[in-house]
Amino acid sequence: MAGQRAQWKGFIKFGEVSCGVALYTAASTSERITFNTINTATGNRVNRVFIDNDTEEPVPKESQTKGFEIENGQYIIIDPDEVAATIPESNKTLEVEAFIPCSDVDDVYFDKPYYLTPDKMGIDAFAALRDGMRKSKVAAIARTVLFRRMRTVLIRPHGKGLIATTLNYDYEVRSSKKAFEDMPKIKIQGEMLDLAKHIISTKKGDFDPASFDDRYEAALAELVKAKIEGKALPKRKTVEVSKPNDLLAALRESAGLGKSKETAPKRTAANANSGAGRQRAARGAASKTASSKAAPQRKAG
Repeated sequence: MAGQRAQWKGFIKFGEVSCGVALYTAASTSERITFNTINTATGNRVNRVFIDNDTEEPVPKESQTKGFEIENGQYIIIDPDEVAATIPESNKTLEVEAFIPCSDVDDVYFDKPYYLTPDKMGIDAFAALRDGMRKSKVAAIARTVLFRRMRTVLIRPHGKGLIATTLNYDYEVRSSKKAFEDMPKIKIQGEMLDLAKHIISTKKGDFDPASFDDRYEAALAELVKAKIEGKALPKRKTVEVSKPNDLLAALRESAGLGKSKETAPKRTAANANSGAGRQRAARGAASKTASSKAAPQRKAG
């Protein structure tokens, strides 16, 4: 991937076949607007300083170490070298342990996605694995040391390559039984169920991630732009609260069988994309305005 640094390089092995591969981040938050903490009295950026909990004195980096709390306020000291010694040795190999149906893994276990690409010498072996999994409709479970931890990875065909998703361990996923333990057993039947199914059928569509705009990010861009230009801050729109109603009446109204307001225009792909377009335009305007009105340099934090 031109212009992007690989997060990890190594090999993928299935059976007695192996080839060189690289992992690239598939999702990033680097395009989000970020803020620095500023001293309101001086306008300078603020540094983060670690303070002793009891003496309230700053602690220099060379005096900082790791500790595990065994009782309230009592810690055992663990040297960073001791922590480093627990990191598993890595042979830089994603070894496929099994091929499983894609539907076997509950997506609650999904952690982070990465694009998995081959090196030039291993394209044939890589393509054989990709096409074999696609034809067999399976995914691969592999394990390796990634980012200082032994990780389980789910590998699936994705376009011309593969996508590798790190998986949460079982102990990291909270029990769904506990989450829903207060949920009473209710079975919806009759007209209520028919209306719910009707509403669902009228709202069917396709997933298009480009059609969903980040309204918070767009609002931040508008705020930054207004502050730079010295304009009044954008006003928050008043939320229209629905009047209380019983479920059946609300379902009938949603299905067009009761009194309702004038039907809103159908959400088309063009309308949906306009939201993302407005967000990009706002970010661009804020960036352009900031460049043309460069603020005086401040001391580095």
